[in-house]
Amino acid sequence: QVQLVESGGGLAQAGGSLRLSCAASGRTFSSYAMGWFRQVPGKGREFVAAINWSGDSTHYADSVKGRFTISRDNAKNTVYLQMNSLKPEDTAVYYCAAVRVYPAVHTAGYDYWGQGTQVTVSS
Repeated sequence: QVQLVESGGGLAQAGGSLRLSCAASGRTFSSYAMGWFRQVPGKGREFVAAINWSGDSTHYADSVKGRFTISRDNAKNTVYLQMNSLKPEDTAVYYCAAVRVYPAVHTAGYDYWGQGTQVTVSS
């Protein structure tokens, strides 16, 4: 079993940056591909980015491509989401999740989820 805990959310101005972290428990972290999703009230979770087991392949939603970067450090059991050039429409609760297949852009394929961290971007 994998437990995931996100951190790093908060308030940023449009054009600014935030870095989210997701710390995983357990010794099987490197056997999972990882993803980031986001959700706003009244809508389903939206795929943001995914990274494979070794970290040498990444996949992004068109809405964040060129602005967000996903990375991982298997020695630290942590996955990151660097968010630059933030826009008000990036405001959401951000979730990290673990999955056995890559790339997985739908929530149904993910096995484990964190509790989420709020990101708010002001204009």
